[in-house]
Amino acid sequence: MVENFNFISTDNISKLPETAGVYCFQKEKDIIYIGKAINIRGRAKQHQELLGKAEQLGYIKTDSEIDALILEARLIKKYQPKYNTAWRDDKNYFYVVVTKEAFPQISITHQPKNDRGRASIIGPFVDGRALKETLKILRKVFPYRTCKNLPEHEHACLWYQLRRCPAPCIFQSKLAREIDRGRASIKKECQRNVKNLIITLKDGRTAILKKLKKEMAVLSKKQEFEQASRVRDQIESLKKVLAHTKLIEVGPQSCERAEAYDIANIQGKMATGAMVVFSDGEPDKTQYRQFKIKIEQKPNDIAMLKEVLERRLKHREWRYPDLILIDGGKAQFNIAKKTCLKFELRQIKVMAIAKKNNELYIEGRKTPVLLKNMPRETFNLILRLRDEAHRFAQRYHHKLREKDLAR
Repeated sequence: MVENFNFISTDNISKLPETAGVYCFQKEKDIIYIGKAINIRGRAKQHQELLGKAEQLGYIKTDSEIDALILEARLIKKYQPKYNTAWRDDKNYFYVVVTKEAFPQISITHQPKNDRGRASIIGPFVDGRALKETLKILRKVFPYRTCKNLPEHEHACLWYQLRRCPAPCIFQSKLAREIDRGRASIKKECQRNVKNLIITLKDGRTAILKKLKKEMAVLSKKQEFEQASRVRDQIESLKKVLAHTKLIEVGPQSCERAEAYDIANIQGKMATGAMVVFSDGEPDKTQYRQFKIKIEQKPNDIAMLKEVLERRLKHREWRYPDLILIDGGKAQFNIAKKTCLKFELRQIKVMAIAKKNNELYIEGRKTPVLLKNMPRETFNLILRLRDEAHRFAQRYHHKLREKDLAR
């Protein structure tokens, strides 16, 4: 994997690419901070304090978010940047541990132990959630064992049924040990999968694809066509997941600041807008804002939302969010995205949630995603954001109605 940064001065931040990759801040030839992003330019702009300290910005574009995750870990280990302070303590880094057994076990830890060569340690990784998702995805390509102790089973567990584990546990019984052929085959598969996983996590896309292609060629030359076809399928599957997987989803770990918006009115009268803010997955009520909508009093939720967002985004002194969540469907999603683009805020991720079936509209997807199919922490955060925005908007709306009735 390429490790050479392309450097520009901090005055030319607009020249950074708007693609996935790894970026860094450099001062006096020392790299002082390294991070990853799905939009390098947008993410770098958010580091106002570092922009004041650094002299140059460096970047490496990657083909996917998984590539960025792996490269970030490799570069942090290599350069040990001064200002990666949030993760410098070993307990806050994440490491992948691979045991050196006949049937290796894969796990994640904060504090890996130097266990006298009994395990391989890969890391450090900064984003634990993204790492877990990456392992979950790679497990589809290279099934591996995760159970802490290798029990004896007559029947394989659910992970085997899902083709996520070779099920070495069924070869631990006394009867199975007597049938050495099957056990040897599973042992070979387990070790091969783990070896390929380690290469992927350490060296990235280019190294693992090169190895698999070489392996496929050797098998074909030996006329072992069935095994060669399996490797070919792994290559195609790996290419697909590396290129198209989205790691940076909405969640407390990946969204430091999220803003949610809702509109409240009665046939266009006494229309109000509300902005609620969550930081690190929790409400930050000191940042909440209310908007008394100024456009002509007619029922046009799209125009009202546009006004609220434009008024908010003009306040550059308010920190811009990582995520904007809108209460609404595709039309609300589209106007929110257009408004962000008008202010050249492409780095802000926009989502909209339609009440009827809890359908979530997300950038890069042609069709909405059912919220119930998303990870539990994402599900909970989205609903909390939406409900809090609705509550806050209704409270302000009722307050205006009460004032009107009191006249």
